[in-house]
Amino acid sequence: MIVSVYVNPLQFGPGEDLAAYPRTGEADRLACEAAGVDVFFSPRALYEADHSTYVTEEALSSGRCGRSRPDHFRGVATVVAKLLNLTQAGAAVFGWKDAQQLSVVRRVVRDLAFPVRIVPVEIQRDQDGLAWSSRNRYLSTEQRKRAAAFPRILEQAARRPDGCGWAAAELSRMPGFRVDYVEEADGRLCGAIWIDGVRLIDNFPCGA
Repeated sequence: MIVSVYVNPLQFGPGEDLAAYPRTGEADRLACEAAGVDVFFSPRALYEADHSTYVTEEALSSGRCGRSRPDHFRGVATVVAKLLNLTQAGAAVFGWKDAQQLSVVRRVVRDLAFPVRIVPVEIQRDQDGLAWSSRNRYLSTEQRKRAAAFPRILEQAARRPDGCGWAAAELSRMPGFRVDYVEEADGRLCGAIWIDGVRLIDNFPCGA
């Protein structure tokens, strides 16, 4: 098993949190070692100074997170293509936590005929229901308590026929929340919010 860890600069737009983004390489390496991972692949850089080649997916990248982060999925598609080429993996695991990313990766692999099987895994959550994310580290204790309402509302909404509108209204009432979107895609109710400047995403299977 190979685990690759890389903070990809192409996924960050102007003014986003590339410099401050949590980097936990040594902790990741130790966790992988304890889990019996065969290769821990953590390159320092994957792009030449005059890098000018990108992989662009044009159908699934435009909505949801693509509206507020227009070049994000170009960065995702490019780095995934590079990592698949470098590792020659037969299967690659991606979490449902970023459902749009998973859809884009599947499309890139299909359209470019990569000989790899994409394996989706369900979202991992903390005891308060918040999905595991590096950006959770940005939340203060008080913000974290408020943020726990985000997955709770989405989970309830995913079981309702009017889920998107209901969730958007409920989230808008929460103090410090600003709704980016609530939409259904790939059989899941997906949402993104800002809470006092920290952007969080999450989703739940519809009807579950």
